[in-house]
Amino acid sequence: MKKFNRNAIVIISVIVGSFILWYFRNIVAYVLVSWILSMIGQPFMRLYKKIKIGNWQIGNNFTAGLTIVTFFLIIGLVIALFVPMILKQANTLAEIDYTLVGERLEEPLDRITKKLIDFGLLTANQPSPFDALQQEAFETAKSSITTIFGSVLSLTSSLLIGFFSVVFMTFFFLREKGLMKEFLSAFVPNDKEGKLYQVVDEIRHLLGRYFIGVLGQIIIITLLVSLGLTALSVENALLIGLFAAFANVIPYLGPIIGATFGTFIVITSNVDLNFYNELLPIIGKVLIVFSLMQLTDNFLLQPLIYSTSVKAHPLEIFIIILVGATIYGVIGMILAIPIYTVLRVIAHTFLMRFKMVRRLTQNLNNTL
Repeated sequence: MKKFNRNAIVIISVIVGSFILWYFRNIVAYVLVSWILSMIGQPFMRLYKKIKIGNWQIGNNFTAGLTIVTFFLIIGLVIALFVPMILKQANTLAEIDYTLVGERLEEPLDRITKKLIDFGLLTANQPSPFDALQQEAFETAKSSITTIFGSVLSLTSSLLIGFFSVVFMTFFFLREKGLMKEFLSAFVPNDKEGKLYQVVDEIRHLLGRYFIGVLGQIIIITLLVSLGLTALSVENALLIGLFAAFANVIPYLGPIIGATFGTFIVITSNVDLNFYNELLPIIGKVLIVFSLMQLTDNFLLQPLIYSTSVKAHPLEIFIIILVGATIYGVIGMILAIPIYTVLRVIAHTFLMRFKMVRRLTQNLNNTL
């Protein structure tokens, strides 16, 4: 009976704690992003601490400030490199005659419809599924281009709050390396502090490797797609490659989104070309590059990232991503793996009395 009561208290505590974290998820997200940035900034901190001017050595405050300035310089460089390209493409999309694009695609879509009728998949009197799809796609594209700036303005205030919150917290996490441990230790009994420190160190270790792996994945995919498309003389190769790399962060759906975006850019940028003789070969080149990229990602990059950080079965990862998608859509899919990694480390340290926890966290035994 006493064991049952203890387990019930643990389960209720987990449920209540999860609800509190979910209710204050924005604040929790700011704290986690700041903590991750502080981990990324540690190499810069160590570098700047070596700077000496005579007998004077840079202190933690100044070192943390320099590290944040370094982040701003890197972000500014990325913005200066890619934003003009994105704005140029956005202006091009805003000026496109989507009616003309629809007319260009009408003939090939009619041919596909005829093939479906020949194979008995459609009847001659049945409306083509491409008509409604085509109309919806172009209406959505037009509305998206015209409303994007309004959406950006409506999000400005929340983005500014998040930005300044993350910068402020990152500064203190950089300045005081053990601040997260001290903060969390206030919520556990004294006899559990040792295990808490072990959990924090392991989470930092696993998430550090995971995000470094994701960053490497983004860089490699950007290079693979952009260089591949450039070699095949496809326009806007760098923009398509960058979008594909960031879209690929979304598990399973990302590659489809990236390939769709690349095809859309090719079609809208080459409206005047003959579809069969000129445009279709370009689309084929884009799909070939994306297919090669996806093979590289599936058989090389993702296994490497997941095997060194998440340490979970692929089916387990798939189910967790579905759960994340159900709870919070695309954002939930992106955050599912790192959140699950954190929960597994916590469960492995504090809840090993449960058989399910032992099964789900057995691969962590080599790292904890």
